[in-house]
Amino acid sequence: MKSRILLTACLLISALSFAQEKKVEKPKYNQELATSLGADKYGMKPYTIVMLTTGSAKIEDKAKMSELMKGHMANIGKLADEGKIVVAGPFLEKNKENYRGMFIFNTKSKEEAEQWVKTDPAVQAGVFSYEIFPWYGSAALPLYLKHHDEISKENP
Repeated sequence: MKSRILLTACLLISALSFAQEKKVEKPKYNQELATSLGADKYGMKPYTIVMLTTGSAKIEDKAKMSELMKGHMANIGKLADEGKIVVAGPFLEKNKENYRGMFIFNTKSKEEAEQWVKTDPAVQAGVFSYEIFPWYGSAALPLYLKHHDEISKENP
């Protein structure tokens, strides 16, 4: 009898704890922030994605390739500092499309994105080629960059 009462009490307590789950309140809409980020009514905006692909140049000189990659990284940093690039990074696995990495540029203009990607020394040297695609994503995407330095101990 005691075990039935104990079991019933445990089941009742469990049911009540599920019923009292905390509801997460949606943050209050911030018109000023939305406007400053160029957000539409859905909090989204157009960007341009550049997919870096394997280029036609075959550079065997390791020192030359190292110099080009340092220039590639410096250019990414410069474009990020200027607010032109909001995401950049390599792919971790080989793929049949020969995609090597990607940029998300803070522009809806494919022409402008192409001008910016052509400033990359590795693109100029033919180490990378590229494909350009329009993309629609969260207008808050650029905000993550201000926190990246807080979580990275080293730069590549």
